[in-house]
Amino acid sequence: MPQRTPVSDEQLARAQYQADPLADDTIAAILGPWPADLAVLGGDGALAALEPQWERLRQVNLAIAGWQTNADVAHWQAPVDLPAAIAQPLRRYLEAAHRLPDWADRAALARAEAMFFDQGLLSVLLLFCASLPECYVVPDLAEVLHTTGALEQRTDYRIRSTAAMIFPVMMSGGLTDPAAGGVAQVLKVRLIHATVRHLILRGTPADAVLPGAAALAPLALHGPAAGMHQALFAHGWNVPERGLPSNQEEQAYTLLTFGYVPLRGMRSLGVPATPQQERDVLHAWNVVGHLVGIRDELMVESMGEAQALFERMQQRGRAEPRQPDHRGALAGALFATLAQVIPVAVLRPFPLLLCRRLIGPRSSADLRLDGQVGWLSTLLFALAMGLVRAIDTVGRWFSPGFSLARLISRLLGTQLITGLLMDQTRPLKLPEHLRAKTDQMLRAWAAGGRA
Repeated sequence: MPQRTPVSDEQLARAQYQADPLADDTIAAILGPWPADLAVLGGDGALAALEPQWERLRQVNLAIAGWQTNADVAHWQAPVDLPAAIAQPLRRYLEAAHRLPDWADRAALARAEAMFFDQGLLSVLLLFCASLPECYVVPDLAEVLHTTGALEQRTDYRIRSTAAMIFPVMMSGGLTDPAAGGVAQVLKVRLIHATVRHLILRGTPADAVLPGAAALAPLALHGPAAGMHQALFAHGWNVPERGLPSNQEEQAYTLLTFGYVPLRGMRSLGVPATPQQERDVLHAWNVVGHLVGIRDELMVESMGEAQALFERMQQRGRAEPRQPDHRGALAGALFATLAQVIPVAVLRPFPLLLCRRLIGPRSSADLRLDGQVGWLSTLLFALAMGLVRAIDTVGRWFSPGFSLARLISRLLGTQLITGLLMDQTRPLKLPEHLRAKTDQMLRAWAAGGRA
């Protein structure tokens, strides 16, 4: 990546009003202009008048479901029944977006993939107990996630959808092998972000940030919205006060939750990772960030840079509290779901207790995770963590790679992936060949590996 200066506060302030012109223009071209008389029609009438837009979004979802491999997005042929008004913008989008950046280091990507596979269950455990909770700390980001309606009511769906993006990216060759699916998955996510912005803003981000643009009031509905798209459109948003939904700063923060936060968690648990391995992982996620439309200047290359930027972004988010505050509900739903798949009652609070250890007291308080937990569960967790750290410290005197933490992550992680990611009645939403590879990888992790 080209040499950069540290991200300034001015850059972060501007990033709140910056989105992703390529993906945003693609969605705008597909949906076309909104009817001019929506305000006159009222909430329910406006949603009914937008039936052509809902149909176009349905067709887009069917079309991008065919983006299964990296080769598919590099050489996409539109289905014969897809209207040209949809096919042409999608083709232009893929032509512009599917290539890795010039600064991508394929050797670093391969090393990051190897580390992800080697850490196995710990990678999944850190995703559940650190990355996802930290996503909820920034109020405006939590607001968008709440508005999609898939978190409090369908938390397991959110968990599985996140895994269905991360696994294709971090599996062997995920971003470089034409037969793999990392690039295809990321480019789908990029279009979803643009769709969310377009619906919440009821138009393009470029129009929403024009001088004099007014806040969008929620639409009054007589009943619940028919689906996520309708709920987003009816939600309302105050751009002058809050910036754009899913803006550049929020996306850069989310990128850090998947790159920096797991590495920070490994340090916290005493699991060894070399500085080169940490740089490789951050580099891999920077490549993902480029593909998903994040500006290069908002990325980091070292753990020191990552920590400084992450903490500044959290401070900026905390300085702008929102009401109602959905962060506690999102985190509570996450850990209630994780607890359900642990069969031993006294161990069910362990994911929450691990999260509190990993994200710290301030973020735990933000998410209302700092409440009382049963004394026996708390005592057992503290004893387990203390024993692991002590034995690992002694063990590494004799073997630098020794890690009892692998065993602990195996015991807890096996329960989580078995209950949430390997349920054959609800397979991960992945192409068939990628699903088979993912199942094979998960089973290898659960079988033991180097634990």
